[in-house]
Amino acid sequence: MSFVSRSRLAVRVFRASVATQHVEFSCAARSYYARHRIRQQVIPCGTLQLQCTQPSACSRACYATVSSGSRRPQTLIEKLAQRYLAGGPGQAAPIRQGDFIAIKPACVMTHDNTGAVISKFESIGATKFAHPSCVVFALDHDIQNKSEKNLLKYAKIKAFAAKYGSFFYPAGRGIGHQIMIEEGHAFPGTLTVASDSHSNVYGGIGALGTPVVRTDAAAIWATGQTWWQVPPTAKVELTGRLQPGVTGKDIIVALCGLFSKDEVLNHAVEFVGDAVPSLCVEDRLAIANMTTEWGALAGVFPVDETLLQWYSERAALLRERAGGVEHPRINAARIADLRRDVESSALASDLGASYAKHLTLDLSSLVPHVSGPDTVKKATPLPEVEAQRIKVNKAYLVSCVNSRFKDIKEAAGVLRAIRDARIARGASPTVTVAPGVEWYVAAASSEVQKAAEEAGHWQVLLDAGARPLPPGCGPCIGLGTGLLKDGEVGISATNRNYKGRMGSKNANSYLSSPSVVSASAVAGFICSPQTAIAHLGEGREEEVSVNAAAGGSPRYTSIEPAEEQAAAAQSAECGEPEVAATVVEGFPSRLTGRLLYLPADNLNTDGIYPGKYTYQDDITPEVMAKVVMENYDPAFATIVQSNDVVASGANFGTGSSREQAATALLASGVRLLLCQSASETFKRNAVNNGLLVLEAPALIAWLKQQKEAAGSASPKWNAPSIVTGWTIDVSLATGQARVSAPEESASGAAVWKGMVPSVGVAAQEIIVAGGLEGWVKANMS
Repeated sequence: MSFVSRSRLAVRVFRASVATQHVEFSCAARSYYARHRIRQQVIPCGTLQLQCTQPSACSRACYATVSSGSRRPQTLIEKLAQRYLAGGPGQAAPIRQGDFIAIKPACVMTHDNTGAVISKFESIGATKFAHPSCVVFALDHDIQNKSEKNLLKYAKIKAFAAKYGSFFYPAGRGIGHQIMIEEGHAFPGTLTVASDSHSNVYGGIGALGTPVVRTDAAAIWATGQTWWQVPPTAKVELTGRLQPGVTGKDIIVALCGLFSKDEVLNHAVEFVGDAVPSLCVEDRLAIANMTTEWGALAGVFPVDETLLQWYSERAALLRERAGGVEHPRINAARIADLRRDVESSALASDLGASYAKHLTLDLSSLVPHVSGPDTVKKATPLPEVEAQRIKVNKAYLVSCVNSRFKDIKEAAGVLRAIRDARIARGASPTVTVAPGVEWYVAAASSEVQKAAEEAGHWQVLLDAGARPLPPGCGPCIGLGTGLLKDGEVGISATNRNYKGRMGSKNANSYLSSPSVVSASAVAGFICSPQTAIAHLGEGREEEVSVNAAAGGSPRYTSIEPAEEQAAAAQSAECGEPEVAATVVEGFPSRLTGRLLYLPADNLNTDGIYPGKYTYQDDITPEVMAKVVMENYDPAFATIVQSNDVVASGANFGTGSSREQAATALLASGVRLLLCQSASETFKRNAVNNGLLVLEAPALIAWLKQQKEAAGSASPKWNAPSIVTGWTIDVSLATGQARVSAPEESASGAAVWKGMVPSVGVAAQEIIVAGGLEGWVKANMS
């Protein structure tokens, strides 16, 4: 496919994405268009375009939108995306939030899902990689599975890598994201993607890391590029200094809890403030990693002296290991180039850059926090959790967020402190896991484990009774040894505690820092290291929570930038765009079906399609239809019928980037999902696979009212999957929707009428083709 053809694809996908989202743009979106002096225009084919009001100063090229010719300050996110435009950084005017662009990422990583991406790659007729050195395979998810079937799958991935010349890291080398950083595939100042939702982690090293879905990964293999919408940017200002015992994990757990109303949903986050230089790289990686759970599409720290020093030390270590030979990607020359970029402000937001949100958190007011149970939206100060004496059955020090060297060292440090306290009072120095508790540990990589072994930290954990697992994802994704059983409570240093993710959906899961996990494992209940030391080391009974004397709540603010408000108001005066009712041959102009209501916000991908099935590549659509929504409502699969229209709440499809969350709904017969809002990654998966997702907040607000009116005494309206008894009719071309009783559908009587986003021509073409893969295949020439 030529560059122009691929760019036309990006534009068509842009039009599809606009058509399947709000046609009546949100205030935030209006502000971008007003700020960029871009007007909304209907073109003859009926698809929505954006056109600059200063065309003589505009360099549109093949992109759907560009900024006006007068240069405006850019955020760091915009600058990084500009660097990786498919046509080169200078090919278009400065890009802005809201622009749909064709990008050529520096690197793309896939893991156990590589097998599924291979199938997509081959199905579109591709025969070679555009840039083999930019492709990384790292096997890390189901590595405990030694079945012949899984080993054969891994062998095929290895052979495929050898055939096409990509990088391959086998099971046991470590978690893919950690490898990407250790080996320099992800590097500061780059745009790096992975077919995994925790690609945000690369923001910890000053890279723009963001997830793509499997179809995108296949497209990058074949063409070197894909499409991306520059998200609105939220500035998160960190001030003050952390108190002793408070970590990066506590920062992000607190942020998820304090700003739990979707403040950064589908945003890119830039971390700024006087506290940032004091945060070590490991803490930055933990924070960036869990911006995924916070709802963001990226979470990026600045490239500063702290990071440059870390890379200088890393380069020296790699050079020493190689007998004086420089590493091909992490070396003195590349770091020198990076320093020049920093000194020239190329890797910093411009003065006056515009942000959609401005949040602040005073780190000096923060104490350790615990997330849960079973949601990252609830974060509680550790002293309050301690007072509840929550007994734990399993403890976990695993995953891509908190199993690096620093984390293992801190966990071992708690045990050493208890041992030393016991010796000081003449007690036995032995420190062991509490009776009835199982503690599982896995390093982020084989390199991390070796370093922890050489420092003695690893053995301290094992001597206490921790059970080692190979470097990989394991229980975090609900695979392998040590999963939670019915009625159990887990305390984990992982990044997700969704119900059912780490085992039984009848278990409870809490998240905390590695040191709290270590203390809780040996104390038998969720507690601080200080309390564990007092109880087990000094023989005292009282809780002595770290920094408990600080008291109060963390100090934080949410600021709505005045410029954004003014721009939104200005744009609102322009009214909403019209949409032509053009229908592509083969596309249904309307859909009619039963209205099935799932009254839940943040219904995540684990709830829609459980992780335990995710890497079974041979699951048929028939089986997928039987397990869809299993972790949310096991009865859903028996309730849903072909052509049902599913309605649900805010942030639908949050969580991992697994495509099966969309394809399982398709397998069950659902063709249209209406929701208050949806995860951007889920929407991308849905459109790429032929499932229509339209955001219809007015309809969902009305359904919530009906549920409230029915009250708690109504079994029907209090079920997790509500068969409303109504039929919904949606004109997909005009956006008109009508809900009625089945017997009144023909007469036109309705219990609700309103508008939902219409579906433009390009989106219709993708749906008719069965998804983006089919559309690309049909248009390869």
